[in-house]
Amino acid sequence: MKAHFNRYVLTVLVVSTLAIGGCATGGNTPGGGASRDAAGPDKVVYHINAGLDQATNGLRNVRNHLEVNPQAKIVVVTHAQGVDFLMKDKKDANGNPFEVTVQELKAQGVQFDVCLITLRNRKLNRNQFIEEATYVPSGVAEIARLQQREGYAYLRP
Repeated sequence: MKAHFNRYVLTVLVVSTLAIGGCATGGNTPGGGASRDAAGPDKVVYHINAGLDQATNGLRNVRNHLEVNPQAKIVVVTHAQGVDFLMKDKKDANGNPFEVTVQELKAQGVQFDVCLITLRNRKLNRNQFIEEATYVPSGVAEIARLQQREGYAYLRP
């Protein structure tokens, strides 16, 4: 009888704990999930290093991200062939200038970083880039810094 009572008490404790835990994270969002902005806006670094097709996909991802979370803090870090879409007069496969999309996203707070090591290695200079571009000493070092020191999530389209 005592063993039966102990199992009953244990079951009540487990069920109570689960119920309280569910209430604590339930919020009032659809599906009972936690509030999307409970911890503040997303902080995300998008890594672009593979050329114009990846840039097109990445910019679409950034736009989609901002559509559902307009407060997201987004940094696009580019190096290697990934810097090309930030050069003057570059266009996507449909002939649309990348500069227009970059300007729109910059107006929403997105930062576009270009790796200075890439510029040196490819013998490029800053005057070849649109004015929305900013520069960092190393693209990969900047990605690591944003992740480790500033808590950014990493996405590579």
